[in-house]
Amino acid sequence: MKYTEREVLQFVEENDVKFVKLMFCDIFGGLRSISIVSSELKKAFRKGLLFDAAKLSGFMNVYNTDLRLFPDPNTLALLPWRPQQGRVVRFFCSIKYPDGTAFEGDGRFFLKNAIDYAKSKGYNFQIGTSCEFYLFEKSDDNRLTKIPHDYAGYCDAAPADQGENVRRDICLTLEQMDIHPESSRHENGPGQNEIDFQYSNALNAADNLVTFKNVVRSVADRNGLYATFMPKPLYDRPGSGLHIMLFCMKGTENIFAPRMDKLTAEAESMIAGVLDRIKDITLFLNCTANSYGRLGNLLAPKFVSWSHENHAQLIRVPMTGGEENGIILRSPDNTCNPYFALGLIIYACVEGASKKKKLCEPFNVSASMAEQEELEKMERLPATLDEAVEYARNSDFLAEHLPENLIEHVIKVKSEEAEEYNRCEDKEMFETVKYFYKL
Repeated sequence: MKYTEREVLQFVEENDVKFVKLMFCDIFGGLRSISIVSSELKKAFRKGLLFDAAKLSGFMNVYNTDLRLFPDPNTLALLPWRPQQGRVVRFFCSIKYPDGTAFEGDGRFFLKNAIDYAKSKGYNFQIGTSCEFYLFEKSDDNRLTKIPHDYAGYCDAAPADQGENVRRDICLTLEQMDIHPESSRHENGPGQNEIDFQYSNALNAADNLVTFKNVVRSVADRNGLYATFMPKPLYDRPGSGLHIMLFCMKGTENIFAPRMDKLTAEAESMIAGVLDRIKDITLFLNCTANSYGRLGNLLAPKFVSWSHENHAQLIRVPMTGGEENGIILRSPDNTCNPYFALGLIIYACVEGASKKKKLCEPFNVSASMAEQEELEKMERLPATLDEAVEYARNSDFLAEHLPENLIEHVIKVKSEEAEEYNRCEDKEMFETVKYFYKL
């Protein structure tokens, strides 16, 4: 919903709002927030709120200056789990230097530019998501455990599915924040859940993902549980992914809608664009060493491939015949900064269409059923964090679209993380300490 600053200030006054949370993400997608009293909101709109970025990881080592947060009035939302008297609202913020220029690590600014670039080429992208997460028990003294909340399987019903009530609370909370889930269910893993979201514009989709993760953790904690978006929290169980559905309008037509049971040449070129750049951007889609334990295992994609039918391929293009047809990118996970991830995917789609890239043949056979000789010919996704770092380091695509200092900082941090992981003898312990308690 569109709000003016004046409308927001009136809402705050009329709804007994006492505190305002200014929320923003670091370059690795970590959610940060600063609270102010509601009487300071007008000043924050006008002058921004200073914060010391040097004290926060994920801000490119900005040591010589403060940064300013400017709340976006269009992101106003009440936090339903906070008290009804002395209420709390949140805003997502733009991040700027004191002179008013945009901070290079502001993912929302990057995604806005990607959206505007696509629109200048005649494309309007809508994004839907499917988000997976695990619920784990807490001990009697409130410590986190790796004991799954239940041992149900895919689409099981209660009472085997113990996550049903938690998912319901999550969905109801999101609806109160004007975010509309489409469906929810138990996933394959014990304690694993999935919630799917309706299509919305790319910026809303990214904001909603950040909000969703915050809501899931808050609702789980309220129910005495721990929620994690770690891609592979249990070594021998299915990983948790972030499936991204892209729907693209050009004028009044959906580019991905089949014509005479075939994709258009423009749609094929967009898919080819993503396939061509996927290895370059994998570091921004799968950001941790743990991410690569998921890829290539238990139906998570391993190859740079696409299919109309096979659910295990990197990109699936259902041929439903409807105007709501889209493509599904299955490799990302929730370790990503969704603003950078969605922006890079949009740029890859537009590049593919602009250069009229040719799409390879679909791979409709399950990898487990394919001949080894055929698999050896196929291009593979990066198999480790090291490989993803090297593809990013040598990418002309990233150099074209991302600030040089941001790329250098991400590569430096993730190279060090990969080296630390490789040196560690107990990989499971490393991943638990590094990721389980944080993601």
